[in-house]
Amino acid sequence: MKTDTLKVTIAQLNPVVGDIAANAQKARRARAEAKRAGADLIVYPEMFLAGYPPEDLVLKRAFLDACRDALNALAHETGDGGPAMLIGAPYVAKDKLHNSVLLLDGGKTAAIRHKVHLPNYGVFDEIRLFTPGPRPDPVSFRGVRLGLPICEDMWFEDVARHLKARGAEIFITPNGSPFNRDKINERKRHLSARCAETGLSALYVNQLGGQDELVFDGASFVITPGGVCPVQLPAWERVVEMTTWRRNKNIWQCDGGIQAKPEEGLESIWLACVTGLRDYVEKNRFPGVVMGLSGGIDSAVCAAMAVDALGANRVHCIMLPYRFTSDESLDDAALCARALGVRYDTLPIEPAVRGFLQMLAPLLKGLDTGITNENIQSRTRGTALMALSNACGNMVVTTGNKSEMSVGYATLYGDMNGGFNPIKDIYKLEVFKLAHMRNRIRPKACLGPKGPVMPQNIITKPPTAELRDNQKDQDTLPPYEILDAILHDLIEGEKSVHEVVAKGHDEATVRRINHMLYIAEYKRRQAAPGVKISTRNFGRDRRYPITNGFREPKQ
Repeated sequence: MKTDTLKVTIAQLNPVVGDIAANAQKARRARAEAKRAGADLIVYPEMFLAGYPPEDLVLKRAFLDACRDALNALAHETGDGGPAMLIGAPYVAKDKLHNSVLLLDGGKTAAIRHKVHLPNYGVFDEIRLFTPGPRPDPVSFRGVRLGLPICEDMWFEDVARHLKARGAEIFITPNGSPFNRDKINERKRHLSARCAETGLSALYVNQLGGQDELVFDGASFVITPGGVCPVQLPAWERVVEMTTWRRNKNIWQCDGGIQAKPEEGLESIWLACVTGLRDYVEKNRFPGVVMGLSGGIDSAVCAAMAVDALGANRVHCIMLPYRFTSDESLDDAALCARALGVRYDTLPIEPAVRGFLQMLAPLLKGLDTGITNENIQSRTRGTALMALSNACGNMVVTTGNKSEMSVGYATLYGDMNGGFNPIKDIYKLEVFKLAHMRNRIRPKACLGPKGPVMPQNIITKPPTAELRDNQKDQDTLPPYEILDAILHDLIEGEKSVHEVVAKGHDEATVRRINHMLYIAEYKRRQAAPGVKISTRNFGRDRRYPITNGFREPKQ
């Protein structure tokens, strides 16, 4: 039966990987909202029922059986005359496992389509888990032929062209597209290209929320062959929003609707970090977090992110001073804690450090113990924070930035201790920029106070680990303006030493930083997970061997 109007609801939701029952309930609640609004169809993100990415959970038969049972139950519920459901899930067909989308309508599974292009780069390894599907034909739904490309399928020409050739009239594409810089514009560029090639409009539905290192920003949209977005949903928010489509001379067009302006730049990065930290804590059921507050920029920014994510009453900050801790740091940490409204305690580590040094003295006699003594301080702090975590259940937030993690300027089992690191993928200079930004504005949905939340002195004073007298970061490292530029070229750019030197950097400095980057790999393998912000984060993107004898020859 031909229709000239179609009402499609976008369900921009935050699933929990592996919690099939909870995800099904979220789908039901969203469908109830869509039913009240009079929708014909509700569309969920990619692999929504399982949560995305499910990784090796899909290799477990019991997990697949649970997904199948939940799908059957949801399909049965669509017999109530309400909207059909287009929902993603793992699906076994002819003994092959697929990343699939299922149309549930009229009390049954009305259609199934499988993902064709399985990404195998960066954070993705779907080709290891799933079997590619055949190029999908359109699905007939209430008089409309819907093309259902799944996520990556809209980044290539073949699937969209095939769907158009087979009579598709609208693209509806479920996605699990993680955030990184400029990702919203990148998505629109790909979708615009497919729409321009085929002359069809597309509805793009994206996932929301944090999953381990990945964060999903939502920002779902509708786009036309001319690159116009008649509907743009907000980023970083749960949204259930109906779109209305009308047939005009056999071309389907979407009425104008909500026109949100997704956050950009530093504000989007702040929200990514806050979302990633919040969901890691909430989904793993920690009551709150505990962290060291040193009076330095990194811990101050992480404390502000924690308060914005969880609220001040769930954040416990502790100053752990030693003889090298300056009065300036003590004052700055106290002022920061007061501005954020968190519980703040001071726990001197002198007795524990002294005990360690006395215990080790017979074995360290005659050895150079400079670095050893510094690391004992850091490891004492790490042990104290972990003890408090064990006692109260709060997760330890660790606070090393990407500049430090790159070159190993951190102490394994010391300041690297913790369950999650919100700034792990952010270079030092950008940490400063984020602090300036947060003192000026409080991004949406953040739970911390308005106004400045970090003392200006924390932002302007020279960074120091305070593990020896008059220590500064630049005693060991180049200025961060130089260090971060070199690291960005080596990591994100994968440039050679010679290419980096050609940009005007000192060759000896570049070689030293490149060497430090290589030898710190063993530390990074043992570091806490942290929010992915860049295109080359440590862990899921950049995977170098620990044992690595390669060094670039001099020319």
